[in-house]
Amino acid sequence: MKKILILVEGQTEETFIKRVLAPHLLPLDTAIVPTIIVTKRVKNGPDFKGGVPPYPKVRRDILRLLGDTSAVMVTTMIDYYGLPESFPGKGAVQGASCYDRVDYLEKALSDDIDTPRFCPYYSLHEFEALLFASPKDIAQAFPGTSQEPALTGIRQQFASPEEIDDGTETAPSKRLKKIFPGYEKLSHGTVISNRIGLEAIRQQCAHFNSWLARLEVVANERL
Repeated sequence: MKKILILVEGQTEETFIKRVLAPHLLPLDTAIVPTIIVTKRVKNGPDFKGGVPPYPKVRRDILRLLGDTSAVMVTTMIDYYGLPESFPGKGAVQGASCYDRVDYLEKALSDDIDTPRFCPYYSLHEFEALLFASPKDIAQAFPGTSQEPALTGIRQQFASPEEIDDGTETAPSKRLKKIFPGYEKLSHGTVISNRIGLEAIRQQCAHFNSWLARLEVVANERL
């Protein structure tokens, strides 16, 4: 069985990979193993995990995963929104569209790690954008709130859920928090993404679909 290692931002992404992404690739004889970024290592104590620390720490985690020679690929699932300025290319990002900009940053990261076994992926603009693939499923996670029209209105303003922006008050998670003050990324994000399903997400999210397609190519390659 092939093994793909994914460095993820937090528990929500870890759970999404285990419950939604991994079952999709398992029939291709490929195991997906998520690892949460370590934000702080403590001698003789538990490490702190979750969130995105400055790039040198993330780079060390990536190189550590690449040290597992049994893995056919190492990749990432990190939010574009809030990406620290220390990441490759962040201080001089280029591109007319969000897709151009994320491609630029992913290439900069790939160039810095510089190995064909590494395939970087940044979520546009953050994990919550994927949930807007189905406003109905978001609304059903909050019974009795009748907010599906508001969610649909947000979705209809953009050609893709991934284009819901990275404004400090208008990023996908900020919009969800405004509509549902009780929204919790781990509990609600996991339930909603599982309800939506992978196919509905990839049909509307081109950047995510491109990443998933690359994973499928690797899964289909002969060892």
